[in-house]
This record gives sequence, C-alpha cells and structure tokens, in this order.
Amino acid sequence: MSWATRDAFAVTPRGAAGLLLLSPDSEIAMPLGSDDQVSALSLAAAALTGAGLDGSDRVVVALNNDGELTGSLIAQAAASVADAAASVGPRGRMRLHRALETVRATTLITTPTGAMDLLARLHLEFLIDPLDLELRHVLLTGEIASPGTQDQLASEFDASVTDLYTDPFAGVPVAYRRAGQAFLTPVRDGLLGLAPLDKDAVLDPPYPEGLGEVVACPDWHSSLRGSFLRTGQVVRLAGGEEGLPAPAHTVGEHVLVRGRWVSVPRIAGALSRVDGISHWELRISRAGTLDAAALHVTFDRGTLIENPMWRSRIAQALAALTPVSIEVVVEPEISADRRPGSVTDLRGHHLARDRTAVAGPPGP
Repeated sequence: MSWATRDAFAVTPRGAAGLLLLSPDSEIAMPLGSDDQVSALSLAAAALTGAGLDGSDRVVVALNNDGELTGSLIAQAAASVADAAASVGPRGRMRLHRALETVRATTLITTPTGAMDLLARLHLEFLIDPLDLELRHVLLTGEIASPGTQDQLASEFDASVTDLYTDPFAGVPVAYRRAGQAFLTPVRDGLLGLAPLDKDAVLDPPYPEGLGEVVACPDWHSSLRGSFLRTGQVVRLAGGEEGLPAPAHTVGEHVLVRGRWVSVPRIAGALSRVDGISHWELRISRAGTLDAAALHVTFDRGTLIENPMWRSRIAQALAALTPVSIEVVVEPEISADRRPGSVTDLRGHHLARDRTAVAGPPGP
C-alpha cells in the first residue's frame, strides 16, 4: 500500500503510458489503459444514475476540459445512461445558454459557481426566466459550494440539485449526494475513505470529532490498485458520523480556485526568479458568483513599483503555470524584509499548506 498527495504523486508524466489525463500544470498524469477506461466509464455512469439521470434525459456538461478530459468522460458516461449528452467546456454564459437550448437539455452538469453565474446572468443580462430552460437536474461538482447554493438553484430552476463527487486525480465521478441527504453515497464500497491530517491511516466509522481528509482509493485502476491518494479535500466531523460528508475545506500545497488546483510551490518557484520581490501573498475570494485570485506583490525598492515590465514578467510567469486568471497587484509600500510567500483564502476554504498545522478537532 502507498500513500500520495497531489504534490507527491507516484505517476509522473514521463513515466506514464497510454491515454493520459494530464493536469493543466503538467504535474499529474493519470494513465488510463483500455480496462481502466471501461472501469472509469462504468463508475461515472453509476454515479450519474444514482444522481437521478435516466433514459429520458438530455445532458450538457459544462466543465473545464484542459487535459483532464473530465468533461468528455462524464459526457461519454452520460450518453450511456441518458438519451443524449454533450461536453461544451467552460464556454461563456451566452454560448452555454445557447447550447442548453440547442441540445434541449434537461440536465446541466457544472461547478457550483458556474451554475450560480449562469443564473445571475440569466436574470441580469439576458432577462430570461430560468424556468424557461426546463431543466430537471442540476449536478454540481469540482468546487466547494457557498452556503445556500443548492437551495437557491433548486428554487430558481425548479430542478433537483445533486452534488456529484469527482475523484480529483482521475476526474471520475465516484459518489453523489441528493438533496436532503447528509452524506455522500459512493457507487461502490471502498472507493473513498477518510484519514487524519497528520497520519497515513484510514479511519473507520463511526468517525471521531475533528478534521478528516478525503482519500481516494482507486482499486478500479490497474496500476494504482492498493494506493491511497490524499485529495486535499477536508470534511468537518462532529463525531459519530457513519457516512462521508461533502468536503468543506481544502489543505496542502494546492489551492482550489475555479475548479482548478493551483500549485503554491510552483508559484513560489516562478517568483523566486523575479528580482526585487521581498514578499508575495496569494489572495482568493468569492465576492460575487465566481472565485477571484490576486497575487499581491511587495518589492524591495521603489523603482520597481511603477515598472510595467516587472508587472508583466510576473503576470507572464503566472500564466505559464495555470489557466486560472490571477490578477497581479503591486503594493504601494516597499519592504526590505524578505519573507516567504503566503496564501490567504477569504472564502474560508483553504485551511493551511501544512496538514499537520491544522490536525486535530475543529474550531468553533
């Protein structure tokens, strides 16, 4: 048995073979052999069926699709369950609305913020009644939803809203949680587990009070069978739970922004090659419907503050690392005091880069 995290994954892109699900930052390559592809589609189809899809549904999948192939895989699985399915990617909301109408979709699969942003634009920009879309199901995956998201979407679209838990390594839906359910329902025993943040051990239910990290157990995968993959997703436990709650937080060296895992060490490495930076802070917020990321940079000398070339160098370095748009904010004050970079999650999602720093019972 082996344990791995996202920043210490055993399968490297250079050593993988077959169909590769390559992460946008090219850190992780999940290989899918022919048997693995069959297993992945079978799991995804079971999750979609459990979420309520049937042969009368027509599905549009609006998820990021940059190497991971998650959207395409879910659409392919949906096509085996429903009447029709299309993967359209994270296109603009006007084009997404057009796709829903063209397909005559009864089901939308997207992120929580993607669904909320579509809803807001239907009201404010398109002046369209959400009920006119005649959606029956909205399936949410890939992000931690803001409080009240499921209830609002269910009310506005008059649709069932279901959480779809997708393995963040393989991009395969392996569990679901329908409205009114307290816990995720894995499509097969042994696919998911919980582990303490400071110990490589799978917890047995009933779970103790505290924080637990969701662990993917890909026994369906030919080369990863027997592995335990720390997902970086964390649940809060009141104590005594027999089931697995939906993740409420993240932890570790990757931060979840707009459904993407952004590597903090890679940001630090890129910025270390830019002269004059004494400190940087990555701030993530969700003031409206979507996540926003901003890199606040402090220079050690005043001549760099108004230098557009330095700002451009930083912006280009970030663009080379991740498809997530990160705004560069130059602080007006200089500082000669050099400090390590930091992460501030104003959403309250990311607990810490160091798992052991937050291990133990939850706070108030």
